[in-house]
Amino acid sequence: MLGIFILSLALRFWGLERFNTLVFDEVYFAKFGNNYLTHTPFFNAHPPLSQYMIGIGIWIGSHIPFWHDTVNGLTGSMRSPWTYRWFNALTGSFIPLVVAAIAYQLSYRRSFAIIAGLFTACDGIFLVESRYALSNIYIVIFGLLGHWFLLLALDNQNRRRSFWLVFAGIAFGASVGTKWNGLWFLSGAYLIWIVGWLIQGIYSFSNPFTSFSLKEAGGRRQEAGGRKQEVEGVSQESEARSYEAGISTYSPSSPPSPSSETPLQNLTQLNIFQMLFYLGIIPASIYSIIWIPHLQLDKTYGFIEVHRQILKFHLQLGGNSPNVHPYCAAWYKWPLMTRPMAYYYQTAESISEPLPVMGPPLPAGAGKVIYDVHAMGNPFLWWFGLAAMLFLAGMLVAQIVMPWVKEKRFSVPATLSVDTWIALYLIVNYAANLAPWVEVTRCVFIYHYMCAVVFVFLAIAWFVDQCLRSYYQQLRVLGVTITFIILAAFIFWMPIYLGLPLSPNGYKMRMWFNSWI
Repeated sequence: MLGIFILSLALRFWGLERFNTLVFDEVYFAKFGNNYLTHTPFFNAHPPLSQYMIGIGIWIGSHIPFWHDTVNGLTGSMRSPWTYRWFNALTGSFIPLVVAAIAYQLSYRRSFAIIAGLFTACDGIFLVESRYALSNIYIVIFGLLGHWFLLLALDNQNRRRSFWLVFAGIAFGASVGTKWNGLWFLSGAYLIWIVGWLIQGIYSFSNPFTSFSLKEAGGRRQEAGGRKQEVEGVSQESEARSYEAGISTYSPSSPPSPSSETPLQNLTQLNIFQMLFYLGIIPASIYSIIWIPHLQLDKTYGFIEVHRQILKFHLQLGGNSPNVHPYCAAWYKWPLMTRPMAYYYQTAESISEPLPVMGPPLPAGAGKVIYDVHAMGNPFLWWFGLAAMLFLAGMLVAQIVMPWVKEKRFSVPATLSVDTWIALYLIVNYAANLAPWVEVTRCVFIYHYMCAVVFVFLAIAWFVDQCLRSYYQQLRVLGVTITFIILAAFIFWMPIYLGLPLSPNGYKMRMWFNSWI
């Protein structure tokens, strides 16, 4: 994990000052961050937390006597690009670690955690968003921290549980305080909690004379042909099913939880009042507090009116059409990554020329070098991840349909394995972060998918981990092959993530589809 963090850190900080200008939405967020330092009132179409963070980074960076070789006045003050980018780079470097922490908390499998962290570190759009003064990186890290803290709370009792629930509420509030779509992370937490109660209710209804709890559903002993005890929380029956599928669900090097196989089995230990307080009142309070400094600076609108103005702004942005913006991409274009977007594109006659900032295109026939920063994911990571998510959905449907076909009645299995819970958690949260965009009619972009795609990373990490731990050599080879392809793809497309100089042929070689340009 330390190696993954160092890799993330190095890729985000290397050449951070390369373009001495404002890249993409830095024309808003870097300026807004500087406005807080110069006490300049302004209207912001989003909640202000990310701009506070950028402003703090500018203030700290301005007091560090390094990395000030290039400066510009585009933010309203003479600043080095490093000062308004470094804090995002540092924050983005921690996202693979948080994803790995969630993976471990879901399964207690170190291999799953390491693979999830590695795959997240090898994604392009997270790398690009971390290298510039943009806001999406903060939505994601605070939303993920909220989920990690919630899982830690479910894994503890009494005061420790309350402690982690408070931090979960604070993190979810901070995510919404960055952009409103951070609310989908919180809705995912509520949905998986509701799913937990539904499973308990369905089992109680179908087995009215049998006491049931989610904890017992994952850890109870089975009686089949004599009394068979579970080994390290994995029942003999579920292990046998896994053996037939060629997948091992038992990891002797990973210690089981003292209370249950996965914290998600403790969901029904949280009642409605705890959810409303810790994941309702606390996030709402944090969100409200976040607005105080901004409203003190810009007194044009009060708390209610500023939200009306923000909503009005977004409703007037226009529909999802290239006529509104050339990179508009509706939600259904995100999973297959059919329309990524260029954040920066300039040309020069040779590598020896100073890096271009702005200027007219080179004349036709002139030899040129292309500098392109593309907000684009790792294609194979996204495509394999989508396939893994569909596999998890199919696995869940099969577990529901097969008993229904055999027994001619709907019922919940007596044993819910760790992997079943992981599948439920990933699918519910993926849907929670993607489904709300179906009804959005304004122009949206591929970076709006970042909140959902992290669960895709977890899905393919789970699948690869299962393959690598399989009894069958073919599946282990498949896991290694998928990992190699994802790593190779990241290296291949790295020049357009980092804005490295490319020849026209090198650029075309990486633009596989016309819709990518």
